[in-house]
Amino acid sequence: MKKKILIGVGVLLVLIIGVIGYFVVSDLKQEEKLKNELDELNLLVNEENIDVDKVKEMLNRTVTTGDYKVVETSFKEYLSDAFDSVFQIVDILNDDKLVSILTVENYQSDGPDFIETKAYISETKTKLEELKNSYYSFLTEEKAMSYIENKGLDSYYTDLYRDEYVGDMDAASEDRTVEESINQIIELLDTSEEIINFLSTNSNSWQIEDGLIIFDTEQLSNQYLDLINKIQ
Repeated sequence: MKKKILIGVGVLLVLIIGVIGYFVVSDLKQEEKLKNELDELNLLVNEENIDVDKVKEMLNRTVTTGDYKVVETSFKEYLSDAFDSVFQIVDILNDDKLVSILTVENYQSDGPDFIETKAYISETKTKLEELKNSYYSFLTEEKAMSYIENKGLDSYYTDLYRDEYVGDMDAASEDRTVEESINQIIELLDTSEEIINFLSTNSNSWQIEDGLIIFDTEQLSNQYLDLINKIQ
């Protein structure tokens, strides 16, 4: 009887070890899948010409299951929101309106009161300030970790999320390249606004002739050129 019990216990141990082994191997495979997915995503967003559609496609899919799926979706939700602020900044910088403010075509179509142009400049400056603050808010551990909090995960998975995927935010948050670039655009908009206000204030003292802006006095012409030279 004792021998049979020992054999039964032995069989049970083999089964338990086999089950544990299965889950360990399965977890390792899931972790490897997640690592490969995020490595691929990292390569994609660091390309010179980012394929935005491909990035969004990857952010909206999942390749893992179980607790790793929770980790994956949490991190991708965080990245998706972070990238959204970046894409909005890029959209503004690529907006044709931004480079057409001080063109003869705009002077003719929206002058001399420049109601639409003034509204666009004001709205764009406000939006850029908001996006600048939003961008840097994502470069904090607190913000990144907020996406995985209260998900009921074991500390192993939250530690994995923080240590392997979020990482050290200090270097990224200290890089002020984005802030400097946005500030340069805002300064450009400030000067453009100054020029548009000048033209609006002196609306009866200029006209477009042969594709050129002509002022009634040399003094106004010089003032205009001084303003234009501030952005050249």
